[in-house]
Amino acid sequence: MRGPATAPPAPAGHRRPLRTAVPLASAALLLPLLGAAPAQPAPDSSAHRLQRAFATAAADYHVPQSVLLAVSYLQSRWDRHGDAPSVTGGYGPMHLTDARTALATAEGTTAEHFAGGAEDARGDTARAASHPTAGAPAPSAVPARLRTLPKAAELTGVPVARLRTDPAANVAGGAALLAAAQKELGGPASADPADWYGAVARFSGADDTATAAAYADDVYDVLRAGEERVTDDGQLVSLAARPGLAPDTGGLWRAGLRTLPADGTECPRSVSCTSVPAPYEEFGDDDYGNHDLGDRPASQRIKYIVIHDTEGSWEGVMNLIQDPTYVSWNYTIRSTDGLIAQHVQAKDVAWHAGNWDVNSRSIGIEHEGFLAAPDAWYTEEMYRSSARLVRYLARTYGIPLDRQHILGHDNVPGPTASTIPGMHTDPGPYWDWRHYFRLLGHPLRRTAGPRSGVLTVLPDYDTNRPVYTGCTAKGLPCPEHGSGEVRLYTDHDENAPLVRDIGLRTAPTDGVNDLSSRVSTGQQYAVAGRWGDWTAIWYLGQKAWFRNPAGERTAVPARGLVVTPREGLASVPVYGRAYPEKAAYPAGVPAQSVVPLPYTIPAGQRYVTGDEVPGEYYYAVTFAPDAHRVVVGEDRYYEIQYGHRVAFVRAADVTVEDGAAAGR
Repeated sequence: MRGPATAPPAPAGHRRPLRTAVPLASAALLLPLLGAAPAQPAPDSSAHRLQRAFATAAADYHVPQSVLLAVSYLQSRWDRHGDAPSVTGGYGPMHLTDARTALATAEGTTAEHFAGGAEDARGDTARAASHPTAGAPAPSAVPARLRTLPKAAELTGVPVARLRTDPAANVAGGAALLAAAQKELGGPASADPADWYGAVARFSGADDTATAAAYADDVYDVLRAGEERVTDDGQLVSLAARPGLAPDTGGLWRAGLRTLPADGTECPRSVSCTSVPAPYEEFGDDDYGNHDLGDRPASQRIKYIVIHDTEGSWEGVMNLIQDPTYVSWNYTIRSTDGLIAQHVQAKDVAWHAGNWDVNSRSIGIEHEGFLAAPDAWYTEEMYRSSARLVRYLARTYGIPLDRQHILGHDNVPGPTASTIPGMHTDPGPYWDWRHYFRLLGHPLRRTAGPRSGVLTVLPDYDTNRPVYTGCTAKGLPCPEHGSGEVRLYTDHDENAPLVRDIGLRTAPTDGVNDLSSRVSTGQQYAVAGRWGDWTAIWYLGQKAWFRNPAGERTAVPARGLVVTPREGLASVPVYGRAYPEKAAYPAGVPAQSVVPLPYTIPAGQRYVTGDEVPGEYYYAVTFAPDAHRVVVGEDRYYEIQYGHRVAFVRAADVTVEDGAAAGR
């Protein structure tokens, strides 16, 4: 969804946490060797000081260093995030949480985000637009999983302010929490990481057994695989692999955590999943919400998975999804521990994408996070839980794992010309698609020779740092941060104008929500030219240039099919939905107009195609599902990567070619 004009809070506490479900042991029992906030030492410029901090904290609190490192990797991938809080009020490498102020502010943005402004989440002109009016939920009590930072302060004697900003103190706070959890579970202060499974599970902050176990399993996956990376502030941190490590899981069952109701949820066994149903209720004359009953995949194939972010906290989102007058989506994933809530069954059609054609062929997944807050990071545990869910759904419904089928909400086209400016822009430029596809088991990589006519956008996320504005206020620069997106120009010169999207009817900007001149990691385009360190692609009916220097590639050669206008056609229209021809509609089902968007593909241009789809329309404008119909026409369409968003062209208008060969 579209990020707010002003970003979510950066108050004293606002990110995702670690917590324990049972009262922690007293500080006196935990060797708080840092004492009561001694003066900070002189800065150490060494690239290994964070690694030493892990070693020191592990020794001081008798926690295996490998366990401390693996937990921190799931919390933050060892990054500092400029001391800014995460979406759930978490700070530092251990993601210690103090979310009181953050939650109060974040909940105020949630309803506005899902209401969508100009976007109709249902996206169907056959029915009145759905613009939900539910207000923001009242602030709720802050759960214990979002209060680990003050607990760490209590255990260590270190002030909260220092735990937020001093990475060494933050790591020590995390070690103290782990040691407390181990003691409460009756576990030994063992040097063997296999003995710490229960404490790790409790550290997740989950209050149910399945979520805590899923989190601990991920920590032990990290321990077995090992990791090494340079953090966002230049620290080299490494964790040696322990491939044969088998944890003792018995400690978890002594924790007394609850069991969440699964109620027939559609999730893989490798994640924790609970049911929080979106209600299907009628309010009057065919006025109902917040989704439609269906019979997928028997009636229609599920072809897409759409990735969203919530622009608000878990608690607020759970309140809204249970409001029958609101909109809906299929799943939400919690930042702190990766818990998945399913709201709408896959057979039914949720109202989430702003395009009815895409809604009727897709599953929507919301992730707790903020588009315009680059340091309110998407946690590693959430990425991993999401990837497992998407792998499961892709396998179940035969959905290819590529960027033509795993879409961001920002890739969904406006169904008509008037809807284009109001379409949402989440998950935004700070979602790490490259890392996500690695977790999906389909890493993005070069797949063709250097002269291929197709490329895959693939910048290095950490070092690729385009300038964005508007995160906190219009025109003000966003914090410098890694990004998976690359900016496009009208010529091979960074002083040239940005590429314009005529559908937006405004001049392009570097605003964080302005998609006119941006391509995203994993998207594929046909090559339109090369000039030194610059490469051009066909984009929105024009030639668009981006920097792609040798040794610092932002795109790599790829294989793929492309479409181009049939011989003799000067141009072909582009559509925002793949609806059937008028003759296909049976009696009683009004024919939907097939109106092109304000875009074309001129002769000679090529666009990568992701799939061939039938012209289909799911007629569902009444509460009673016995009146619903799936209309299938003779017309076929190709989904194409047209701009930042995908689009559709009629198969009868284009010729399909081998894109790799087209560049030779």
